[in-house]
Amino acid sequence: MLKLTRSFENPILTPEAHNIWEAGACFNPSVWKDPTKYIMVYRALSSKIPYFHDDINVSTIGYADSPDPIHFVNRRQLISPEYDWEKYGCEDPRITKIDDTYFIFYTALGGYPYGPDNIKVGVAVTKDLKNIDEKHLVTPFNAKGACLLPEKINGKYAVILTVNTDKPPAPSSIGIAYFDKIEDMWNPDIWNEWYENLDFHKIDLLRDSSHQVEVGAVPVKTKHGWLLIHSYTRDYFSTDKKFGIEAALLSLDNPQNIIARTKESLLSPKEQYELFGEVPYTIFPSGAVISGDDLYVYYGAADTVSAVASVNLEVLINDIITSSKSVEEIEREQVHLTRFDGNPIISPVKDHDWESEYTLNAAAIYLEGKVYILYRAQGKSGVSTIGCAISRDGQKIDKRLPEPIYVPRIDAERDGCEDARITRIGNTLYLFYTAFRDGMTHIAMSTISVSDFLAKNWRWSPPVIISPSELNDKNACIMPEKINGKYIIFHRTNHRIWIAEEENLDFSDGRWIQGNILFEPNDEWYSEKVGIAAPPIKTTDGWLLIFHGISKADWKYRLGAMLLDLKDPLTIKSLLPYPILEPNASYEDSGLRPGTVFSCGSAVIKDKLFVYYGAGDTTVAVATVSLERLLTALKESPVKE
Repeated sequence: MLKLTRSFENPILTPEAHNIWEAGACFNPSVWKDPTKYIMVYRALSSKIPYFHDDINVSTIGYADSPDPIHFVNRRQLISPEYDWEKYGCEDPRITKIDDTYFIFYTALGGYPYGPDNIKVGVAVTKDLKNIDEKHLVTPFNAKGACLLPEKINGKYAVILTVNTDKPPAPSSIGIAYFDKIEDMWNPDIWNEWYENLDFHKIDLLRDSSHQVEVGAVPVKTKHGWLLIHSYTRDYFSTDKKFGIEAALLSLDNPQNIIARTKESLLSPKEQYELFGEVPYTIFPSGAVISGDDLYVYYGAADTVSAVASVNLEVLINDIITSSKSVEEIEREQVHLTRFDGNPIISPVKDHDWESEYTLNAAAIYLEGKVYILYRAQGKSGVSTIGCAISRDGQKIDKRLPEPIYVPRIDAERDGCEDARITRIGNTLYLFYTAFRDGMTHIAMSTISVSDFLAKNWRWSPPVIISPSELNDKNACIMPEKINGKYIIFHRTNHRIWIAEEENLDFSDGRWIQGNILFEPNDEWYSEKVGIAAPPIKTTDGWLLIFHGISKADWKYRLGAMLLDLKDPLTIKSLLPYPILEPNASYEDSGLRPGTVFSCGSAVIKDKLFVYYGAGDTTVAVATVSLERLLTALKESPVKE
């Protein structure tokens, strides 16, 4: 599950000892974004002072503003107790602007000690955030965390609030109320009738009666729905409360309809300023704004200071929607390769000594309306060579050459030429493959003209080893065009995908490729090692790279997909979180290495991507997918920063 990223400048608001009214704490901020500035209202707690018949810390509401979402200044007291129903404090404001008027809902404390009969909701109305024009008691019953949605829903004003927050062991409830007129929002008769029918107004976010749920921020409108950031506390009635911040996506025209929600906390207490303070190990969300592509979530930490955390809004919403779906729904929406019914398309030929045992791991190149499939072949000698088969439709083999088109020629590859990838640059085909000798693997390169290749004149250039002699390196290819004036070579060493940038392809002086890491294993299905499949394919959305990965859990090879930036292929734009092909077919789960799908080549014919792969290290198979559909899925899975 995605997490919020805390600002390194946290806490963004701390108590000020020289201001008695906020010397104790300043927390639970709510932020409204105006055209020229960000406006914050927050709960300010005084140092302990004599107050009526007791010495207590009194809560009032402070104001601050900022040109950006983080650096708030110009602090001053805005709202303080004036009426009996709020005389012991004004807490936890939420600010909304409708037309030219700001509505600041807050928790009003009408008695001490605090209890359900004196903890209610009040509202302050102001046009200039300097003078309070009106104040009203809103709810005649126990409630907190109220806020006005920033626009009407179906022609009515909408208030969302938390009810029965202080009546243990009864759990709290979040509900929504609608009003025809602004002044109806503080009409006790309307509220009493609403409360009598509370079950009809609930937004049911409570998972367990031992938990506590409360409204956090004013809901943020997105194209997907209203995004409600809320507090969710597990084991609320125990001594081991677990505070967290969660989110729910609500329908735009009916916020009682929950479209999707988080399944776990987006943020939990961890930092020192969240663990120690007036109420240790506490975080409470109270504000949210969109700035650029990001959502900023404001929260109180340890009931002492104010903090902020952020996340890319679209990534968050996509993550919420995905995490809310059932396994069946997720699997239906995933994009996978579809196997050809006639698989495997290339199998060993017992009458050919050079390919009598295994045919696997094929490269592919589409030339003049035909797919040339260059596959690795092994006979009884165990030495790998490269064979060639030709297909007009990309699936059915129309011709298969009786002899290998590429064989070992130098000592560094005397035990085999393995797992080739082929790329066209201009009128030249570049063959990158693994040179195998005495258990060591190195990257080799050879070229041939397109005309010679099509004429089957196998005049390959002398092979050149381009990786260090003491290092195992393999799974290499070159991109079909230069990027920023340099050749881009992919390879795999230390179980990671690397990218090398080369001014030229002259390695005659014995130099080696180096580079930077593009991608490495993690805890997903590629936890052991990763490597490229076919050379990247250029699309308008980025470079499409199919890759393979091995899982430590079952040691199976699977294929995945990612999109690289067109101008900077070291930048991964999108990455599918699931494999697009897994070894499930009988010919994939048998052979020399059961549980293997290993690709070295692909071709695009019209809008269809053909992926050629070794199945069980024994045969060659092909699977296809709509290129447009795969790219759409990738664009919906941007990399999470």
